[in-house]
Amino acid sequence: MAQRRAASSDSTSSHPVQAGVARIEITSQAPDARVLDPLYARALVLDDGQTQLVLLTMDVTSIGGRKISDNLLPDVSEEFLPTLRGRVERELGIAGKNVLVNASHTHPLGRMLCDDQEQLKRTFEVIRQARQNMVPVKIGVGSGRADRISMNRTLNMKDGRHWTIRHTNPSPTDQEVAGVAPFDPQIGIIRIDRMEGGTLAVIFNFACHLLFGDPTGAITGNYPAVAQRVIEQSLEGEATTFFVQGAAGDVIDMTFKDFHHVRRIEPIGWELAEQTIKALRQIKTDENAKLNVVSKTLKLPWRKDFDQCIAQLQAEGDQLLESLRYCPLNFKNFLPLYLQYQLHPDYPLSDAYRYMQADLVSDPTLRQMDKLNRANLDKYLQNIRSMEKLARIRENIDTLRKHQRLVRDTGSQTVDAEIQLLRIGDGILVGSPLEVLTEVSLRVKKASPFPNTFIAAFSNGYLHYGSPVGNYDKGGYEVVECPLAPQWQEMYERTVGELLREL
Repeated sequence: MAQRRAASSDSTSSHPVQAGVARIEITSQAPDARVLDPLYARALVLDDGQTQLVLLTMDVTSIGGRKISDNLLPDVSEEFLPTLRGRVERELGIAGKNVLVNASHTHPLGRMLCDDQEQLKRTFEVIRQARQNMVPVKIGVGSGRADRISMNRTLNMKDGRHWTIRHTNPSPTDQEVAGVAPFDPQIGIIRIDRMEGGTLAVIFNFACHLLFGDPTGAITGNYPAVAQRVIEQSLEGEATTFFVQGAAGDVIDMTFKDFHHVRRIEPIGWELAEQTIKALRQIKTDENAKLNVVSKTLKLPWRKDFDQCIAQLQAEGDQLLESLRYCPLNFKNFLPLYLQYQLHPDYPLSDAYRYMQADLVSDPTLRQMDKLNRANLDKYLQNIRSMEKLARIRENIDTLRKHQRLVRDTGSQTVDAEIQLLRIGDGILVGSPLEVLTEVSLRVKKASPFPNTFIAAFSNGYLHYGSPVGNYDKGGYEVVECPLAPQWQEMYERTVGELLREL
């Protein structure tokens, strides 16, 4: 059975909501660290006289993802969150269960943050500073739209399966693609103004997978960091922005596979900032806002079909390997022939008059040679596509084996997953430790009784991808990277519904 955590009560008194903000740098101090822009932890503390809550955002890939990522995400330990919450409760008097920590999911290579003890020291300090800086505030909620930045990276194939756009693998052929999956362009915004005037804080929630922020691999907060700076510069007085990562599990930048231009995060950040500012200016703030925090820890089941999935992939790989046989061309032969037949499809081997003369005397040799060459070119191209698919299958098998080993090493049939909801005025942040996918996010938003419900994925832990049950037999990357059994989705959505009704 899932364990319920005590929920805090709604604000019912006339006590004005107070809020405080602070930020602190948490970038790696290693002498060989290359830093494009510094990374921060930002703290927002809110208090309505009955409920105190903390939103802590960190520029990092995940919160506590070392073990489940096999140390590929090394920055934040599994002990970080419970240790920080414990200290906040002991020394600041704020219930630990009322602290939500969200990771931006930025992806520079290697270590990004300062060491473990320094992380704890600095994140506690930034919460303490925010609590010291409390002032009466008004709160308003709204949303914007950014539909020129990202897309769903899952492609619907004509054979009914999925193909995920990834840097590691080539894209499928155009002829195989049936369409693209839905995406969510919403920017969820919570605006917090000082009672005496001026904006104190802006929370903006957007789903974006922050890969390859700098071509050299330097440490960066990626384009949300650019957007934060632009938003803050646009506001009167000193304001602190909080980027909260959304349901970005199957999201990718539209220009992600552009190999013809140097990647620059600034234009994307400017676009996100522009759309956020446009919506932000339409939001009216109110001093009668409510605060609330509810949470529940689920025991989500690990998947048990690793052997079956691996066997299926191995069978597909064997078929592809078999299909590679009987091709007479090598690359040296293929490339000039391919160019000839692409540049001159009607008369590839010679000038037109040679073909015409051969036809006049009923000489079939040129036409027969064309037929043979085209068949050999098609076979070589088919082999290239098969090799691309084989590489993808090999990677998927290795990933499944890695997750199988990690699940086996836990010695348990389930894993704890904290679902935490923060109510800030009329805005709801739904925190979960998964890379939630778009379909699940849209379902939660549609079912919510609150119009302004925003998914804060990558919060309070890290359990890899949360793939919809209908995707498990379609072969997408997110399913391969999902260590949870399909039942997780029904448990998650039902629990979020229950917690939304409590709010």
